[in-house]
Amino acid sequence: MKKKVILGILLIFLIALVPLFALKDAEFGGSDDAGSQVVEEVDSSYEPWATPILERIIGGELPGEVESLFFCIQTGIGVGIIAFIMGRFVERRKWMNKEEK
Repeated sequence: MKKKVILGILLIFLIALVPLFALKDAEFGGSDDAGSQVVEEVDSSYEPWATPILERIIGGELPGEVESLFFCIQTGIGVGIIAFIMGRFVERRKWMNKEEK
Protein backbone atom coordinates (compact mmCIF):
# COMPACT_ATOMS: atom_id res chain seq x y z
CA MET A 1 0.00 0.00 0.00
CA LYS A 2 2.82 2.41 0.88
CA LYS A 3 4.57 1.72 -2.41
CA LYS A 4 1.42 2.57 -4.34
CA VAL A 5 1.06 5.89 -2.53
CA ILE A 6 4.70 6.82 -3.13
CA LEU A 7 4.43 5.85 -6.80
CA GLY A 8 1.24 7.88 -7.11
CA ILE A 9 2.88 10.95 -5.60
CA LEU A 10 5.88 10.57 -7.91
CA LEU A 11 3.57 10.25 -10.89
CA ILE A 12 1.72 13.42 -9.88
CA PHE A 13 5.00 15.34 -9.61
CA LEU A 14 6.14 14.05 -12.99
CA ILE A 15 2.87 15.07 -14.62
CA ALA A 16 3.18 18.53 -13.08
CA LEU A 17 6.89 19.13 -13.73
CA VAL A 18 7.62 17.52 -17.11
CA PRO A 19 5.57 20.08 -19.11
CA LEU A 20 7.45 22.94 -17.43
CA PHE A 21 10.74 21.70 -18.87
CA ALA A 22 9.40 20.24 -22.12
CA LEU A 23 7.48 23.39 -23.12
CA LYS A 24 9.99 26.12 -22.20
CA ASP A 25 9.03 28.69 -24.86
CA ALA A 26 5.30 27.98 -24.91
CA GLU A 27 2.86 30.79 -24.24
CA PHE A 28 -0.32 29.92 -22.42
CA GLY A 29 -3.42 32.05 -22.67
CA GLY A 30 -6.86 31.75 -21.22
CA SER A 31 -9.98 30.67 -23.06
CA ASP A 32 -11.43 34.17 -22.58
CA ASP A 33 -8.59 35.67 -24.60
CA ALA A 34 -8.89 33.04 -27.33
CA GLY A 35 -12.66 33.55 -27.56
CA SER A 36 -12.29 37.33 -27.75
CA GLN A 37 -9.81 37.00 -30.59
CA VAL A 38 -12.12 34.71 -32.57
CA VAL A 39 -15.10 37.03 -32.04
CA GLU A 40 -13.04 39.98 -33.22
CA GLU A 41 -11.96 38.07 -36.34
CA VAL A 42 -15.56 37.18 -37.17
CA ASP A 43 -17.15 40.57 -36.38
CA SER A 44 -14.93 43.48 -35.35
CA SER A 45 -17.95 45.68 -34.58
CA TYR A 46 -19.32 43.30 -31.91
CA GLU A 47 -20.38 44.98 -28.66
CA PRO A 48 -20.87 42.82 -25.55
CA TRP A 49 -24.54 42.83 -24.51
CA ALA A 50 -23.90 42.19 -20.81
CA THR A 51 -21.33 43.27 -18.24
CA PRO A 52 -20.27 41.35 -15.15
CA ILE A 53 -22.27 42.31 -12.06
CA LEU A 54 -19.24 43.27 -9.96
CA GLU A 55 -17.96 45.53 -12.74
CA ARG A 56 -21.29 47.35 -12.68
CA ILE A 57 -21.15 47.72 -8.90
CA ILE A 58 -17.60 49.11 -8.72
CA GLY A 59 -17.93 51.07 -11.96
CA GLY A 60 -14.99 49.57 -13.81
CA GLU A 61 -13.02 46.46 -14.58
CA LEU A 62 -11.91 44.21 -11.73
CA PRO A 63 -8.17 44.14 -11.06
CA GLY A 64 -6.42 40.91 -12.08
CA GLU A 65 -5.59 40.13 -8.45
CA VAL A 66 -9.27 40.17 -7.49
CA GLU A 67 -10.16 37.90 -10.40
CA SER A 68 -7.39 35.52 -9.31
CA LEU A 69 -8.69 35.64 -5.73
CA PHE A 70 -12.21 34.70 -6.84
CA PHE A 71 -10.83 31.88 -9.00
CA CYS A 72 -8.82 30.56 -6.02
CA ILE A 73 -11.86 30.74 -3.75
CA GLN A 74 -13.91 28.76 -6.28
CA THR A 75 -11.10 26.22 -6.54
CA GLY A 76 -10.90 25.89 -2.76
CA ILE A 77 -14.63 25.34 -2.47
CA GLY A 78 -14.52 22.68 -5.21
CA VAL A 79 -11.58 20.90 -3.59
CA GLY A 80 -13.35 21.00 -0.24
CA ILE A 81 -16.45 19.39 -1.70
CA ILE A 82 -14.44 16.69 -3.47
CA ALA A 83 -12.37 15.98 -0.32
CA PHE A 84 -15.54 15.74 1.77
CA ILE A 85 -17.11 13.25 -0.65
CA MET A 86 -13.93 11.17 -0.82
CA GLY A 87 -13.71 11.18 2.98
CA ARG A 88 -17.27 9.92 3.18
CA PHE A 89 -16.39 7.04 0.84
CA VAL A 90 -13.37 6.12 3.00
CA GLU A 91 -15.44 6.19 6.18
CA ARG A 92 -18.19 4.14 4.54
CA ARG A 93 -15.63 1.51 3.57
CA LYS A 94 -14.31 1.41 7.16
CA TRP A 95 -17.82 0.94 8.54
CA MET A 96 -18.61 -1.75 5.97
CA ASN A 97 -15.42 -3.64 6.88
CA LYS A 98 -16.30 -3.42 10.61
CA GLU A 99 -19.75 -4.89 10.00
CA GLU A 100 -18.33 -7.81 8.01
CA LYS A 101 -16.03 -8.89 10.86
